[in-house]
Amino acid sequence: MNPEIGKSIAAGEILTNYHDVGEGFPAVLIHGSGPGVSAWANWRLNISPLAQSRRVIAPDMVGFGFTERPAGAVYGKTLWLKHLSDFLDALKLEQIDLVGNSFGGGLALAFALKYPQRVRRLVLMGSVGVSFPITPGLDAVWGYQPSFETMRTLLDIFAYDRNLVNDELAELRYRASIRPGFQESFSAMFPAPRQAGVDALASSEADIAQLSHETLIIHGREDKVIPPEASQRLFALIPRAELHMFGRCGHWTQIEHTDRFNNLVDSFLTA
Repeated sequence: MNPEIGKSIAAGEILTNYHDVGEGFPAVLIHGSGPGVSAWANWRLNISPLAQSRRVIAPDMVGFGFTERPAGAVYGKTLWLKHLSDFLDALKLEQIDLVGNSFGGGLALAFALKYPQRVRRLVLMGSVGVSFPITPGLDAVWGYQPSFETMRTLLDIFAYDRNLVNDELAELRYRASIRPGFQESFSAMFPAPRQAGVDALASSEADIAQLSHETLIIHGREDKVIPPEASQRLFALIPRAELHMFGRCGHWTQIEHTDRFNNLVDSFLTA
């Protein structure tokens, strides 16, 4: 059994793979955009702990993981927001807490702006959402061409703590990235020049400044993928925001500081 494969539901016309654990007010977790990523790979250390106090739902967004990849899909914010809206409709969820990681943070922010009544609280972790000059790290992630050596290099970019990355993990993530259909959809999402991908995921700063939701912003100080300045800019713009910056931490806050991340998010969503 592959733990990355959970339940499935038709979200609009897209058969969507997702994980659904716990009871109570729902928190939906949106993963990042690394090669071979899935909701389980992204949130495997967070789903069960957070589900002790609420219902936790983590879908594979269209084009990623084990969700259907429609022929001719035009990947971009419009499709991803529609997929998320259709997914919530399919589960009959009128309002949720929304937690987004990196790419997923940009989608979570845009979704809260487009459907403010559907979001109660917002958590943005290592998030895009404002425009910034693309980092060499993000350019390397989005420009990934499958090989074990390239994946090993990417893991070094993601994590501050070298003890978290090794050849075994690189082999697992490389194998994930070359599953049928995975690289084909991934390579179509963020073509060069990849600065356009950053800008396309960004929301209007004027709109962000009008966001009414309580928002927790989390970032790793040593993040080489999304610059900490992006979260500092979100913090400056969002009226009801709080910012937590982890030192000695790269792009994987939820993995590098698992217990503290889980406690921080749990406390924010419970308050």
